Amino acid sequence: MGYPRRHLAPGEAVALHRHPHWRVLVAPLAGFAVVTLVVGILGGIVGGSTLHGWMRTAAFAAVGVLWALALLWCVLRPLTSWASTHFVVTDRRVVYRNGLLRRSGLDIPLSRINTVEFHRGMLDRMLGSGTLVVESASDDPLVFRNVPDVERAHALLYQEVLDERDPADAGLSRELR
Repeated sequence: MGYPRRHLAPGEAVALHRHPHWRVLVAPLAGFAVVTLVVGILGGIVGGSTLHGWMRTAAFAAVGVLWALALLWCVLRPLTSWASTHFVVTDRRVVYRNGLLRRSGLDIPLSRINTVEFHRGMLDRMLGSGTLVVESASDDPLVFRNVPDVERAHALLYQEVLDERDPADAGLSRELR
């Protein structure tokens, strides 16, 4: 799914659109697996207990509510956060949007970008992600963590900045896509 056209200026083209790397979902999903295991054990304990009638039903309901809360907290919350976070490079600016209920955003015109760098540790290299650092003219460096294929994003953003400054080089960035 591409970045919505309604958020772009007339004539603006998206060069790169990324959500955070999938690894940000691993810890919450692992936590959900652990909670599911614990809920299964608790369900077995309730099923083998001497509880009868409404007490047994209430105990099963409590276990079910615990599992449903874990589903919301460990699966749906991180998944919606991941899906609603966008890192976008256009031919005019860098756009960062995140949040579902409380939305926030950041736009950096390409003409204000001074330096673009990336960092990749060993785990980042194995998983194909990294950290992108963008320094603009007047602000502290902006750090975008867990960017998938960060080297490609770095090269493309750097080329877009060069194209902004020297339109004669614009054909080179089209080859990177």
